[in-house]
Amino acid sequence: MPIQNINRRSLLCSGAATTAALAVSPSVFGDSAVPSYLKDYAALYKKDPRAAALQYFKEAKFGLFIHYGLYSLLGRGEWVQLQGKIPVREYAKLENDFTAKNFDADFITDMALEAGMKYVNITTRHHDSFCLFESKYTDFTSTNSPAKRDLVAELAEECRKKGLGFYLYYSHGRDWRHPHAPNNGDWGGNARPKYDSPEPFYKYGEDQDLQIYVEFMKNQITELLTNYGPVGGIWLDGVATPASRKGKLHLFETQELYDHIHSLQPQVLVSYKQGLIGTEDFKAPERHFKGTSDVPLEFCDTLQPWKWGYDKSLDGKHKTADQVMEMLSKANKMDANLLLNVGPLPDGSIHPEDVKTLAEVGRKLKA
Repeated sequence: MPIQNINRRSLLCSGAATTAALAVSPSVFGDSAVPSYLKDYAALYKKDPRAAALQYFKEAKFGLFIHYGLYSLLGRGEWVQLQGKIPVREYAKLENDFTAKNFDADFITDMALEAGMKYVNITTRHHDSFCLFESKYTDFTSTNSPAKRDLVAELAEECRKKGLGFYLYYSHGRDWRHPHAPNNGDWGGNARPKYDSPEPFYKYGEDQDLQIYVEFMKNQITELLTNYGPVGGIWLDGVATPASRKGKLHLFETQELYDHIHSLQPQVLVSYKQGLIGTEDFKAPERHFKGTSDVPLEFCDTLQPWKWGYDKSLDGKHKTADQVMEMLSKANKMDANLLLNVGPLPDGSIHPEDVKTLAEVGRKLKA
């Protein structure tokens, strides 16, 4: 079983500080600069960057998903704040214990390559609103935690060096912290935790302004597309919230956001799970999808039995290499990619069961 070399982390920390210089928008690196993951599609990229990115994505077949955040510290899955009705300020105290001391982007990307994966997708900000990147628009970030690290920057740099596609998960429709994010009732029943009494952190009624939240998301996605180099795709989540009120869907300004994303980096693909407004570049439904798609398709599934974020109660029950091969076979029959998720341990290291399984998957694929 590979051993994570934690000594490399100190090098990554110093390297992350220089990533901003490497991470520039297309207007700076120019049309002639081909992102490393698209080097085999250079001719097409120079004609049509998004067509090149789509062709790459359709041929990639296998990617690594990473769900990591404050919820990992509790070891009860990524929905623990909602399911446990943990008050916002109480949940925020977890930031004081977030060290990510064994999060090793070098190891993670090597593991992905050895498993036969072609791209990596990380939860830059999940429903709890904690960010794994530096942001001017919130202080609820990994860089303000004891970790003092921009994990998105570290992973972006390793993907760039190794020619892996770099995709970014971002919770769009659902936010359990931002005062002006969608509330329960107006936007379905699971927009936020169902607290026994009103959460004082939230705005209600006339005091709530959804447009403040919409602008917040646009600003953060702009940061992600200007500070971390070429990005393969923006993977939006929380689709059930905006979809719950079709008559008010326009308030999210979703198409305007898509156009903004493509203006910042024309090769970037946009997904919103199984689709929200129908103009997404690819669909990314969860494991049970049985329909068809007129755009490229990607299934996301887990190495834990069902949870995405780390759940300690599932130790010893993670999926085997044979089960992963069955997932890949199913995806292949539907002409889809498999985005396979790992939920790192509280310290950021990859679960030993998953390391072993992915190494075996890589050997099977090579054979």
